[in-house]
Amino acid sequence: PTGASSNSDTSTPVKSMEDNPDGGCHIYRNGYYRTGISVVEGILEVNIIQMMSIQMTESQAENSLVDFVVTCQGSLPTDVCTVVSDPTCQVSKSVVCDPITVTDECLLTIRRAFEEPGTYCINITLGDDTSQALASALISVNGGEST
Repeated sequence: PTGASSNSDTSTPVKSMEDNPDGGCHIYRNGYYRTGISVVEGILEVNIIQMMSIQMTESQAENSLVDFVVTCQGSLPTDVCTVVSDPTCQVSKSVVCDPITVTDECLLTIRRAFEEPGTYCINITLGDDTSQALASALISVNGGEST
């Protein structure tokens, strides 16, 4: 059903309704609406600036440990994920995610273990509630040494 005010006063508001197949009705309103928009900077860039093998004793030599020194630009991250894949970066071998606390400058060291020598693709993702940024590198791990 369509209904409108039949009052001769032209300033009376008009509401119009139409049938809806599900048995309800639509109400159309004209006017001005207000909302708030927050613009956040986000994490703009991630860089792996150094990769260092950690020297271990022979009794600890089961895994090769590598430290990745990472920097970023923009807002400070709250978590880091590392994906270790085959050299083509297609087949994932392991994924490790950790919460992190960065206070004023985005510079952090991420330590990861490699079970056996070989060449790996490393993806390091830094994230916060609103953004993510990724850096990738190829690393060759050879019995406690990395390049």
